[in-house]
Amino acid sequence: MIRVPRLTALAAALLLAAGPAAAQSLDLNQGGPIEITASDGIEWRQAEQAVIARGEARAARGGVTVDADRLIARYRPRGGAAQPAPQASATNPVAGSEIWRLEAEGRVRIASQTERATGERAVYDLDQAVMVLSGQGLALETPDQRITARDSLEYWPQRRMAVARGGAVVTTTDNRRIAADTLVAYFTEAPQAEAPRPARPGGLPGGGEGSRVERVEAFGGVEIRTAEEVVRGDRAAYSPQTGLAQMTGGVRITRGENQLNGQEAIVDLRSGISRLVSAPGQRVQGLILPQSQQPTEAAVPAPGRPQPQPRQPLPPARQEAPR
Repeated sequence: MIRVPRLTALAAALLLAAGPAAAQSLDLNQGGPIEITASDGIEWRQAEQAVIARGEARAARGGVTVDADRLIARYRPRGGAAQPAPQASATNPVAGSEIWRLEAEGRVRIASQTERATGERAVYDLDQAVMVLSGQGLALETPDQRITARDSLEYWPQRRMAVARGGAVVTTTDNRRIAADTLVAYFTEAPQAEAPRPARPGGLPGGGEGSRVERVEAFGGVEIRTAEEVVRGDRAAYSPQTGLAQMTGGVRITRGENQLNGQEAIVDLRSGISRLVSAPGQRVQGLILPQSQQPTEAAVPAPGRPQPQPRQPLPPARQEAPR
């Protein structure tokens, strides 16, 4: 076991096949070498084929950074190289190796120019190109949306997909939200000619480049809240570009004490209007509770009718004096 103080030369040893940088997404499979630094030292465990960085630990590659209290980089001999692997040395102990798994523990933060993910623990499997976050404070942010979860948050950068499990919520920049047991978000690259977007307070900077959420699919216990309504169902598909969500399966639209039931609904999150769609062979049902007359309505006369005047009390009967 070798313990080295704050080490930046290790980056030359922990190499994967070089590729074009992809700074817009949280993709550690692209770019040059992975550079690992730490404030409390880096430990090299030969038998375990692992490098452990402690204290403000950071791994950086291609514009993507992973920060945590502790980082564990698991490596293996790099195969398929045309040239003989470099020999290990005191300053470069794992030359000729590649990282296949990166583990982060404690106050984890993965960030690029346009995306950010947080949690207590993270495992990045570079073979499968997937990052799995767990623990408290699970969140994935883009300039347009914020996705949170209770149980786990998966990010597949090469598939351009994120999966939030357990109490999952996607929130837009204007505070509209969709909640479900499981949310699957699909990303696309934003057009570079797109006009810059304003930054969300406390969030990522806006911009015309990077990724954005193209579609969100929600499964189990889906709930969409607008200013006046709550819409619930079994499944939903939401398009941030149109602001429309299509909900299916046991749909219930509730406004105050009134409720509409059906199998499919279209919810416009921008206008706050929900519309039930009747399915073949099925009827749309509704429960509308009558409301009592408001005092202000009772005091207003009908148009074109004179307002009745209150009846004046009759004067007391006049009594004549006896003659």
